[in-house]
Amino acid sequence: MSKLKVISLNTSAGKGTVKKPIEKATIDFNGMVGDAHAGDWHRQISLLGIESYRKMEAKKADVKLDMGVFAENITTEGLELHKTSVFDRFVGDQIELEVTQIGKKCHHGCDIMKQIGDCVMPVEGIFCRVIKAGELKPGDTFEYKPRVIKTMVLTLSDRAYNGVYEDKSGPFAEKMMTEFFDNSGRHYNIDRKILPDDAALIKEALLEAKNYDIVITTGGTGLGKRDITPDVVKPMLDKEIPGIMEHIRIKYGAHKPNALVSRSVAGTIDATLVYVLPGSTKAVNEYLNEIIPTIEHSFRMIHSVDSH
Repeated sequence: MSKLKVISLNTSAGKGTVKKPIEKATIDFNGMVGDAHAGDWHRQISLLGIESYRKMEAKKADVKLDMGVFAENITTEGLELHKTSVFDRFVGDQIELEVTQIGKKCHHGCDIMKQIGDCVMPVEGIFCRVIKAGELKPGDTFEYKPRVIKTMVLTLSDRAYNGVYEDKSGPFAEKMMTEFFDNSGRHYNIDRKILPDDAALIKEALLEAKNYDIVITTGGTGLGKRDITPDVVKPMLDKEIPGIMEHIRIKYGAHKPNALVSRSVAGTIDATLVYVLPGSTKAVNEYLNEIIPTIEHSFRMIHSVDSH
């Protein structure tokens, strides 16, 4: 794991102003005590790497920038912070922080822009919320622990389970999710399993999958006697997400009426996103192309990170 060193701790009484270095900081569950940005929200602590300072100094010849000039609470060294992901964590001896936002909207009328004429914080700064409180001082270190997004792909089919035909929809869903995670820079793990169309086994698998972030099922969404997946899954959902499946049925059903017969559902079980898809690779492709763009926002909503 990567190490992150604290170079400077900085605070200010007002927002949009440069911060001044302090010798040590008390971090509580609202952020840095005495800082204007502390509060009950998702941007409690801001971080910016010394690496970003060096980039700015290289652009502005003969300029030496003081720590805190870009209004970050913690100036760090050792990691390109903007390449982390939301829900990654920094774990220290006392303090633990969770990434909640990468970059921010730039306010051109702020004191930083007036004094420096440019600001790297909107692009390379990050924001965190406090998971564990305590004391912090320059020289302390954090261990960087990326959040691993865990996905379970369940193929639900009597015939695939019994080897009558090769499961293609499950591997295809895994491929699409792998591409999504690779493109987003996420750390991830994907497991895959085949089960028969058996209500007890499906329910057991979903109960066991509560330690996963995402569960994707394929198969059993039609009108056949053994098509029972939505009937098993829907009562288990804590919250249904009807809009996704309604949109997909309308979009593809406008040209292919058979798509309107699918009974696919989506929702959450505890903090797990659950998507019940049809069993063909074509349908998996259509459904996941619509679902994938909503996943990151859904994660933020589930874990109370307000990114509106």
